[in-house]
Amino acid sequence: MPSNRASVTPTEHTFDPASPAEWGTLASLGHRMLDDMLAAQRGLPDARAWTEMPDETRAAMSEPVPYEGIGAEAAYQAFLSHVLPYPNGSWHPRFFGWVQGNGTPLAMLADMLSSGLNAHLGGFNQAPAVVERQTVSWLADMLGMPGATGLFVTGGTMANTLGLAVGRFAAARALGRDARRDGVQQWPGEDSPAPMVLYGSEETHGWARKAVELLGLGDRAFRRVPVDAEHRIDVDALERMIVDDRAAGLQPFCIIGTAGTVNIGATDDLASLAALAKRERLWFHVDGAFGALAYLSEALRPRVAGMELADSIGFDLHKWGSMPFDCACVLVRDAEAHHATFRTTASYLTPLSRGVSAIDDTGGMAYFAERGIDLTRSFKALKVWMSLKADGVHKLAGIIEQNVAQCTYLAALVDAHPELERLAPVPLNIVNLRYVADGLDEAALNALNQEVLLRLQERGIAVPSSTVLGGRFAIRVANVNHRSKTADFDFVLAKVVEFGREVLAERT
Repeated sequence: MPSNRASVTPTEHTFDPASPAEWGTLASLGHRMLDDMLAAQRGLPDARAWTEMPDETRAAMSEPVPYEGIGAEAAYQAFLSHVLPYPNGSWHPRFFGWVQGNGTPLAMLADMLSSGLNAHLGGFNQAPAVVERQTVSWLADMLGMPGATGLFVTGGTMANTLGLAVGRFAAARALGRDARRDGVQQWPGEDSPAPMVLYGSEETHGWARKAVELLGLGDRAFRRVPVDAEHRIDVDALERMIVDDRAAGLQPFCIIGTAGTVNIGATDDLASLAALAKRERLWFHVDGAFGALAYLSEALRPRVAGMELADSIGFDLHKWGSMPFDCACVLVRDAEAHHATFRTTASYLTPLSRGVSAIDDTGGMAYFAERGIDLTRSFKALKVWMSLKADGVHKLAGIIEQNVAQCTYLAALVDAHPELERLAPVPLNIVNLRYVADGLDEAALNALNQEVLLRLQERGIAVPSSTVLGGRFAIRVANVNHRSKTADFDFVLAKVVEFGREVLAERT
């Protein structure tokens, strides 16, 4: 019997503009956004390096949940007022804090294209997956590991952790153990497996502690090796530790070498570590968070020699590769071990012979999902792919050489100035310095230099960071900045001296 109810079409909503006019309005706003961001980048040399957020901005960030929208125009005005003026300064020509790259205008546009396309990089039969595969292949060739598999990830911590996870899996398998099935636990009725341990220098970045804790090995498994006068791992001490640990019933499985330590930019003797790892049948992982990319320069390659012998490498493109955050990569020499570490099966991921789920010789749906933890991943490769195609590897290598030359120049200025002291060698692109004055003990000098650093930042001059070397507070200039000019280093050093004298006068 027919229904008497009227047929009603429900209102259907979308986040797309609802009419041609609204599309035009959004396009106009988008063009303004692009113009504003390019203008901001163009004006960076004349802008403050950093500006403290005012109270009104902090208050605006405390507003209640916006259950009703204010529209795109008003939301963008809030960005212009409260976000754009107050980043940490990492895009500025005088940003030398930590090791944070600047980004580039082209890569910014590529990120827009990536977000607009909204590709899912778990794999799938799609051009973005082929782009990522090609870009990973390029990076492997560029870093002396042709044929290695790889994956774009968020940052160095994830890249290095994934490399370590593959190393643990491969080492356990060589011992007849199944790390994926059994983990690191003792199961009832079974012999207790020997605890697995790994080695890195005292200067190894903090990612390693997070990784061993996350992988269930525990911080006790990370054996920290002393460093020499050049802040590089003591290979002889490492060898003795391996022998002693085996005698104590432990199972060594991995050596971590560092290409560019976080404090001074030192690089371990990677060739010797690779040879030791081979003799001892250990996995050799290189943390090349920023230093790995020195390999692109023929002039600098000897400083990271041996990196190409690694079983796995983690590195950041958002450091010395100048990409916008976030963009890192892990490379693994043994493709089978890499996939076996992360391979999973699920009915909803079953590949088909054709269509979007097809797998062929260009990669496929499960290709990238079987190289790491994430199934859902953004199209990070696009900005790297476009940048390498547009500018070429030689230009990137030249900028890396330029950064090292600028730091060599800065170190020479420090060494020549009677009121300045360099606190560590400069093997690559990090200079640690301080202002000095007669009659002050270490505690007073530390306090003085901390105040100098804060004035550099708070007055918008520059953004160096800090570290402590041998109990001495250092103003740390880490240069992966493609926007920096020689004049920027002259200016910053002049301000260090000016502020040092200023603080000294106030305190005496």
